Amino acid sequence: MRQRVERLPDPHLNLGPREAARRVLRRVEQGEAFAALALPGALDEAELSPADRGLATEIAYGVLRHRLRLDRALEAHAPRGLKRLSVPILVALRAAAYQILFLRVPAHAAVDDAVAAVKAAAGPRMAGFANAVLRTLAAEGEPAPPPATDLAATLEAVHSIPRWLSERMLRAVGREEVIAFAEAMNRPPPVTLRVSLPRIGRDQALARLAAERPQAQVAPSPLAPEAILVHHGGAPETLSLFQEGLVTVQDAAAQRVGRLLGAAPGERLLDACAGVGGKSTHLLQLAGGPCEVHAADVSRRKLDLAEDTARRLGLAGLTAIVTDLTVPVGLADRYDRILLDAPCSGLGVLRRHPEGKWRRRPRELPALAALQARLLAALLPRLGPGGVLVYAVCTFTEEEGPGQIARILAARPELHLEEELRTYPHREDADAFYAARLTVRGEP
Repeated sequence: MRQRVERLPDPHLNLGPREAARRVLRRVEQGEAFAALALPGALDEAELSPADRGLATEIAYGVLRHRLRLDRALEAHAPRGLKRLSVPILVALRAAAYQILFLRVPAHAAVDDAVAAVKAAAGPRMAGFANAVLRTLAAEGEPAPPPATDLAATLEAVHSIPRWLSERMLRAVGREEVIAFAEAMNRPPPVTLRVSLPRIGRDQALARLAAERPQAQVAPSPLAPEAILVHHGGAPETLSLFQEGLVTVQDAAAQRVGRLLGAAPGERLLDACAGVGGKSTHLLQLAGGPCEVHAADVSRRKLDLAEDTARRLGLAGLTAIVTDLTVPVGLADRYDRILLDAPCSGLGVLRRHPEGKWRRRPRELPALAALQARLLAALLPRLGPGGVLVYAVCTFTEEEGPGQIARILAARPELHLEEELRTYPHREDADAFYAARLTVRGEP
């Protein structure tokens, strides 16, 4: 029997918004890239108009957010299901189904484009299959949702939350809030700006934003006095406030974490797992005077970006240290305060990285919790009496958050839990974060 050879579309032909979205989705599905990194390049390559860039972005992220619901709708009209389909065919079907069910796109436009893509990838027979499935979906719609009383099934079928994840969401917020939580996780997040206080007041920054981007929705966040939520404001790096170093991009929950640690002039602080330096630069601003922030991370590239941000914001005092923090080299022996923004499952940022729902597995959580515990054990000896450590994770799971802190408190009686922080997108329009402020007992 002849084996069917499936082909990808010619990269130089018909690179419109739908094909740009499919290219990103294929790479994400095959584990080659994250959407947030792959999408800008795909849009630039396609040379799309602003409207078409918006459509491609909507399709790519919409498919990632609603994958289970789309698959359920497609399987209802595919006699043999979807399991045997190749990635190009599956991606084309999902992208078309999203347009049919969620967007005000003429069904025939979505169907015809998807069928052409399937034909280019797999030939006329599979194109006929795609045409039949999508036209039936357009005519008959998706299956009825499960009974509202079956909460786990509703979260899976309507809100595309895998069962293992819905169980953890229920534990985090309870039955009364879990649907609102799931809905918020499937909405695009705002761009959150951090105002460089006291160089400019938040009210002044809000006024300038409203004048420069009248189409945008801007509002102060209740989580931090320097946080501004921006919807439909365009690329933040094109704002005059950004170019003048008066604002930077940082989620409101992350800003609240920086304030939980605090900073003061003359102190030496460690930002462990600093990444691109959002919290490092915030701590320099919070100090209100000269202080020293050591930004430590395993990635030199991320720390280069942290130094670039500090320069753009006009901040001195940041020292980048490339090191593995489980066996740290190059750190100071003592710090006044330490921020450990630990590696975690990232389930609190699914609004920004929805593919996390499909890439993460529950069996990974114990290993992540063990890594977090090793980091805590490696860093706590660098605090003396009166020292402060804030442990933070951008997730809501028990084992990575409160459970982690309970374990360290049981093992280290010299530690005192001063305050805990939890944020959720449906409550504060911020990422889901957990943070705890610990102090070492005794006078400094």
